[in-house]
Amino acid sequence: MLTPPDVAAAHAAGVERLRASYRRIPAGAPVRLAKRTSNLFRPRPRTGVPGLDTSGLTGVLGVDPDARTADVAGMCTYEDLVAATLPHGLTPLVVPQLRTITLGGAVTGLGIESASFRNGMPHESVLELEVLTGTGEVLTASPEQHPDLYRAFPNSYGTLGYATRLRIALEPVQPFVALRHVRFHALDALVAAMAAVVDEGSLDGVRVDYLDGVVFSPDEAYLTLGTLTSDPGPVSDYTGQDIYYRSLQHDHGLRHDRLTVEDYLWRWDTDWFWCSRAFGAQNPRLRRWWPRRYRRSSTYWKLLALEQRLDLVDRLERRRGRPPRERVVQDVELPLERCVEFLRWFLAEVPVEPLWLCPVRLRDRWPLYPMPPDRTFVNVGFWSTVAAGPVEGTTNRRIERRVRELDGHKSLYSDAYYTEDEFDELYGGEDYRVAKKTYDPDGRFLDLYAKAVRRR
Repeated sequence: MLTPPDVAAAHAAGVERLRASYRRIPAGAPVRLAKRTSNLFRPRPRTGVPGLDTSGLTGVLGVDPDARTADVAGMCTYEDLVAATLPHGLTPLVVPQLRTITLGGAVTGLGIESASFRNGMPHESVLELEVLTGTGEVLTASPEQHPDLYRAFPNSYGTLGYATRLRIALEPVQPFVALRHVRFHALDALVAAMAAVVDEGSLDGVRVDYLDGVVFSPDEAYLTLGTLTSDPGPVSDYTGQDIYYRSLQHDHGLRHDRLTVEDYLWRWDTDWFWCSRAFGAQNPRLRRWWPRRYRRSSTYWKLLALEQRLDLVDRLERRRGRPPRERVVQDVELPLERCVEFLRWFLAEVPVEPLWLCPVRLRDRWPLYPMPPDRTFVNVGFWSTVAAGPVEGTTNRRIERRVRELDGHKSLYSDAYYTEDEFDELYGGEDYRVAKKTYDPDGRFLDLYAKAVRRR
């Protein structure tokens, strides 16, 4: 892939600034990215130590429409990446739901979306990547070069290094996505239909390119089937008064809708799925005055950070004589055949709704997130708060236990409470230790357990 000389020079300078900032961090001090925002829900301790300078690693280096590949800097957001690929009629194989998720973040921290039943997770479209390792070197990792780093990088959350450049595969798309929102009154029927679509790639003879679902209650759940199309016609707009997830709900069996492919990719971002309701953004009166440019996940992140800094919710709960709130913000993957069992348990035991469903099939084995390939799992996402229990993380601990009992996995972007032995078993302990010793022999980066569970 040919990268324009000025772009290549700017990227090289950005890599050198990153390495220089790494060298300035004292030995023994924690190494973190110098960024004010994050898509993680784990607390980021303030250390006073300067972070890594990634300011020169935010762009798209080049798109090759013939090879259907893109070279991308590690801190490039999917919003900028999609803006560069769509003019060529291409998108990444999996585009996470939120605009400000970075490509490097989605690969080192995993990601998922409605193309995942076909294309797995974002790291499975990576052809090669360059990584700043704990030795200070920038190494190229691929199936042929440093394959152990290439395979251990997904789900390492920056504890093996930080991606400076990634080359990824792209796929062709059409200008529009035709949607079918199918209602189910029973969870068994919904999961059975999901399994059929995953296996056949279609429903009722119509090809399905994108597949996800939403559960509002045990007797109200929806699958959304998206089909790429070039057919012209009217499209909906869910960046204004209308709210996307509410458009799914209907009394009859099927509802049709259409979006531009760009609006489809960001359909969840406008209201941060449904979490914008916590800030009043779904109140029709307030929404009318809420500028469109601020109806996006990055705005809600800033509001959430402000709320957490001022402890507004718990202070209000105390004034009302109520217990503090426990954050229950998680994505878990259950084997498809155990999904209904988990949903029934969750809906009966945890007062959180709606739930997002997204089927996924990995195409290969990845040691730090050892879900077997070619087996269908269902991601269940739930993001809210509940009344705090007698110990820290009471509800999250119960969910962890239930997921493990059902042979599931849990993403590590939020609170986790595993013991070290449990964590070792679930997240490739020996493979991780070997990679850590090879690429961060002096332990400059945090250990994965320390970062994900101990929140260091």
